[in-house]
Amino acid sequence: MIRHTVVFSLKHPEGSSEETRFLDSAMVLAGLPTVRKFERLKQVSAKNRFSHGFSMEFEDQAAYDAYNLHPLHVEFVRDRWQAEVSDFMEIDYVRI
Repeated sequence: MIRHTVVFSLKHPEGSSEETRFLDSAMVLAGLPTVRKFERLKQVSAKNRFSHGFSMEFEDQAAYDAYNLHPLHVEFVRDRWQAEVSDFMEIDYVRI
């Protein structure tokens, strides 16, 4: 199992309609065939500069690779992520 996480901040003001539209548009990722346990998260720690997070799980590397190459994921990154995210950090985990 691979847990894919990304924390990020948006260019949009907190609570804005643009923020809501971005977060709602990310739900397309939850419906991709290999995605499990998709979550949209609000980051609340004062120790962290990011405002939001996404978390999802994949059965294995092949499932994760299929997600990365899926046309809807590629489109989301190209059309929304690159235009609206100001900073991010991606972390992928496997159980040990």
